[in-house]
Amino acid sequence: MDASRDTISELLLGWYDRHARALPWRAPPGTAAPEPYRVWLSEVMLQQTTVAAVKDYFAAFTARWPKVTDLAAAADEEVMAAWAGLGYYARARNLLACARAVAARGGTFPDSEDELRALPGLGAYTAAAVAAIAFGRRAVVVDANVERVVSRLFALEEPLPGSRPTIRALADTITPDARAGDFAQAMMDLGATVCTSRAPRCLLCPLAEPCKARAQGEPERLPVKAAKKAKPTRKGRAFWIERDDHVWLVRRPGKGMLGGMRALPDDGWSARGDGSGEGPVAGPWDNAGRVAHVFTHFALELSLAVHLGASAQPEGEGEWWPLDRIDEAGLPTLFAKAARLALAEAA
Repeated sequence: MDASRDTISELLLGWYDRHARALPWRAPPGTAAPEPYRVWLSEVMLQQTTVAAVKDYFAAFTARWPKVTDLAAAADEEVMAAWAGLGYYARARNLLACARAVAARGGTFPDSEDELRALPGLGAYTAAAVAAIAFGRRAVVVDANVERVVSRLFALEEPLPGSRPTIRALADTITPDARAGDFAQAMMDLGATVCTSRAPRCLLCPLAEPCKARAQGEPERLPVKAAKKAKPTRKGRAFWIERDDHVWLVRRPGKGMLGGMRALPDDGWSARGDGSGEGPVAGPWDNAGRVAHVFTHFALELSLAVHLGASAQPEGEGEWWPLDRIDEAGLPTLFAKAARLALAEAA
C-alpha cells in the first residue's frame, strides 16, 4: 500500500515512543530537546563509527569538557590524545575548530541549518541533525541507516552512492513538520535495530505495510550498492627508538593522515605510495615484526624496526616519552598496535 507522509510519520513516531534506544546524548521521546553541545558532539563522534564505540568516548569528553567553551579552551594535544582510537582524526581537528568558533560567538550554537553549515567541519548531515534534534527545526536528516530505510520503503533500484540525491528528496517527502528531531532519531533507530542490512526484521517493522521492498519480497536486496574498487596495499616502516626507559615520539603534521597526533616516526608512507624504508637515526635496527591496518582508501603493512639504547638524537621535533606512560600518549590505533608489538618483543 502507499501511505501519506502523515501516516508514515504517525506510524514511525508511535513506534519510537515505545522503542527508542536510551543513549547518553538523547532526551526521551517527546521531552525537551537535549543540549546542542551534546547533540553536536555525539553526531561528530558517530560519523562512520558505531554507537557502542562512541559511548565511552562521549562520556569521557563530556566529563572532562562539560561545555563547548571548556572544549574550546582545551589544548590541541589533549583533545587529540583523548580522541585516540576513535579514528578519522580530521573529525577531532574539526571538533576543536568548531568549538572555538562557537565559543567566539558567546558559546551558543546557531539554531538554523544554514547557520550551522557555516561552522567549521559541519557538513549537510551534521547541520541537519543538530537543527532537528537540538532545536526542533524541520530538517531532512539522512545517514546510512536512513538511506537503507528509504531505499526499501520506496524500492529504489538506483545504486548508491549515485542514488543519494533521490534518497534525500524521498526522505524530504516523509519528514513531518512537528517532532522532526524525534522523527530523525526514529529513522536511525529503525535502520539500526529493525531494518538492518542483513535479515531485516520486517514482522516487527512499523512501516511494513507501506514498504514497497517488502511487498516485492526481497527487502535485503536494497539498497543496491555499486561495486567497490579494490583497495591498494601500501608498505612502510615505523621506528621504535628507545633510551633510558623512554621512546621517541613525534607529532604528525596538522593536516593529512592522522594529522596532529603523537606517533612513532616512520618512513613517509602515504595513501599514494610506499615509504622509503629510511629511519630517523643510524642503526642497528632489529626487525620486530609487522602490523596491518586498513584505512578508508588503502591498506597498510607496517614493519616495525627497533633500536635500543639509542645514543644519537633523532632528527626533527619530538619528545622522549616514558614507557610506563605509553598508554597516556594518545597514539592512534595503528601506532598503538606497533607500540604493543615492540613492548611484547622486549618482554
